[in-house]
Amino acid sequence: MSENAPRISRLERLYHEYLVDQDSAALVHRVGQCYTTGSLERLLQTAPRLARRAAAMVLGHLGDYRSNHALGMAMHDEDRSVRLLAENAIRACWCRDGNLDQQQALGEIIRLNAAREFEEAVDRADRLILENVDFAEAWNQRAIAFYSLSKYHRSIDDCRQAVELNPYHFGAVAGMGQCYLQIGNELWALDCFRRALSLNPNLEGIRANVVRLETRLRRD
Repeated sequence: MSENAPRISRLERLYHEYLVDQDSAALVHRVGQCYTTGSLERLLQTAPRLARRAAAMVLGHLGDYRSNHALGMAMHDEDRSVRLLAENAIRACWCRDGNLDQQQALGEIIRLNAAREFEEAVDRADRLILENVDFAEAWNQRAIAFYSLSKYHRSIDDCRQAVELNPYHFGAVAGMGQCYLQIGNELWALDCFRRALSLNPNLEGIRANVVRLETRLRRD
């Protein structure tokens, strides 16, 4: 190797190994043995491209809500793969707030929403919020249930609370936009969709909504 060749960090070497064997569990294990989550958060901002990809991917498995800021910033990375890995990771970290029992309760609420058991999801979310009022994802999941029950104003209130607790929660901001569309307030919906894109520029469906609403409002 030439003396002038760039040095490859351990994190980059581990990611190269992952690209060969496609064993994500092994990558997470190996990186976790060498780096703390705090180190990965710093590398996510400053390291070369492949190391940033590795940091984002591993934080999705080992990070918790404390990684929210670093991952929120990484969604604006110049590298598309870093941005997408950071989006996946931050969604996972939002569910790792609170204690273990509260995280399990949140998982059950998410399952109920996926199963379209929205009334039960609201009931479970009520109890979780009462226990931990600062759990942003609990508010967001209740907002999803309220939206699905056509209770749009209540969903908006919960989305606002989720964003107040977690300023990076692009999902809750986009959810508010969808609620405003349902109640016929396209101007406020557009504002929400633009805010969601400012947090996460990778939301192509939301970008399409922005273009459509901007075109319609210009005609009006």
